[in-house]
Amino acid sequence: MGLGAGIEVTPPGVSPTLRVRWLGRLPYAEAWDLQRAIWERRAGGAIADDYLLLLEHPHVYTVGRRGDGSHLLIGPDRLSEVGAEFFRVDRGGDVTYHGPGQLVGYPLIAVKPSRITDYVRSLEQALVATLSDLGVEAWPEPGLTGVWTRGGKVAAIGVRVSRRVSMHGFALNLHPSMEYFGHINPCGITDRPVTSVSELVGRRVSLEEAVEAFVPRFAETFGKTTMETQMAAFVRGQGRDRDFEVDRLLREGTFSPDRVAVSLSGRTRRLPGEPERPPWMRVTARMDAEYLELKKLMRSLDLNTVCEEAGCPNIYECWGMGTATLMILGDRCTRACGFCNVTTARPLGLDLEEPHRAAEAIHRMGLNHAVITSVNRDDLPDGGSAVFAATIRETRARSPHTDIEVLIPDFKGDPEALETVMAERPDVLNHNTETVVRLQREIRTSANYGRSLALLARAKRLYAEGLVKSGLIVGMGETRDEVLGALADLRAVGVDIVTIGQYLRPSPRHRPVHRYVHPDEFQEYRSYGEALGIPHVESGPLVRSSYHAKSSKQAATPQSPGRTPVVIGRRPVARSYI
Repeated sequence: MGLGAGIEVTPPGVSPTLRVRWLGRLPYAEAWDLQRAIWERRAGGAIADDYLLLLEHPHVYTVGRRGDGSHLLIGPDRLSEVGAEFFRVDRGGDVTYHGPGQLVGYPLIAVKPSRITDYVRSLEQALVATLSDLGVEAWPEPGLTGVWTRGGKVAAIGVRVSRRVSMHGFALNLHPSMEYFGHINPCGITDRPVTSVSELVGRRVSLEEAVEAFVPRFAETFGKTTMETQMAAFVRGQGRDRDFEVDRLLREGTFSPDRVAVSLSGRTRRLPGEPERPPWMRVTARMDAEYLELKKLMRSLDLNTVCEEAGCPNIYECWGMGTATLMILGDRCTRACGFCNVTTARPLGLDLEEPHRAAEAIHRMGLNHAVITSVNRDDLPDGGSAVFAATIRETRARSPHTDIEVLIPDFKGDPEALETVMAERPDVLNHNTETVVRLQREIRTSANYGRSLALLARAKRLYAEGLVKSGLIVGMGETRDEVLGALADLRAVGVDIVTIGQYLRPSPRHRPVHRYVHPDEFQEYRSYGEALGIPHVESGPLVRSSYHAKSSKQAATPQSPGRTPVVIGRRPVARSYI
């Protein structure tokens, strides 16, 4: 059976699939925007699945609809002193605290308006059962919300149900810094103490242990018989100690500008355990006139291309067609990824003339569709967003009929940086999730799957008329089911275009190839994603995030009657013969 045939269509009376995601530590604002995006599509019928988002927040105080702020005992000036944020939110209840050492859960599930109280009682029941598994006797208190123990309140609950779908949820105190509760009257209650699981059992209870206990109890309580679970890595004391491959590669100098080239001897040129490269992965180098002309143009304008820096296998095809992906903000990245050939090092500075030169290159190439990307620039306060915006403006002024696609980093979750880019209305906003949630920390030093989903959701909200795009690399150790789950997540936040391609190791120092995905499986990913409702999935062994970018945009854009699709590649450029 093909993947498309296995899509869950929820008939009346059948419980929808529950997609469980442990996302690790995620700032409150990003998690809230991610919730809202999934809620909107679940409530609007765009997706049929329920979600349970599990995570940990940095220090934050939130006040619900019933609170007037009087139970927050410190002023705004003190919040920054204690390193906490503050938000007024649309859930029920009063003030509460979230922070490290606390398991936070956001169920986004179907709830009938007449059953909201029952829903809250069920959440309490799931938490009580979880605490029992952890060795804590707990119970709900009549007339109050939450879960209580002999030492005080151990879990808070605050929810919102609108259009028959829930938002917000619970916070279970495992081992938080209890002094933060001293800055509030928790939930507006002044005469009852707050405690933690670790205080009650006399040992540190990790987030990983709590998640493993809670997920089956939640499914049991809510009658979820079909469940799909994916977990990010548990890091920084969240669970069992782990070593991550990308950290080893970084220590070994894999991404350093001073790295020594390593070659593989023998005919196979494979690392131990790597499979043989199949026939469908062989690419012929064609350095024809178009390729050489484009290379000369890039060097004359002192520009970088991701085609060269990342060792893209499609460089001969794309450059031969007169298309390329320009890489701005230099050629040194502040992050390291186990699959990437771009140098990791301290950037050399900021070239403010680069937007002008990039626009000039796009004009000279006569592109119908230009793709602009960058390295990560965590050294800059705005992550380089202003340079992206300037490049879009310069390109529009020089080539007003060219579609512009930008492939951006995550800007460390900064909403203002994203707004700076989106204010220029790019035709396509691309941000790659790169891999499944389980492998994010294994492969990337500073990535966060939840942050990437939140960025994509925010981009769609900021400019609904534009297209939002993301990409996955396969063959790095993920499973087939994990790819399907990632496609469902991208659909849930409103992504219009997804690219899926085969991982190719850039050098012997990089992450080994785990497997070569067969072309039939790529086709099945495409069928599954588009059956979920993603307008276009470009999936194939040699696909990269910018591969066939123009045709992908056309495929994802509804065609108006009588509209003629634009030819891919170069457009005619007016030449002066004076």
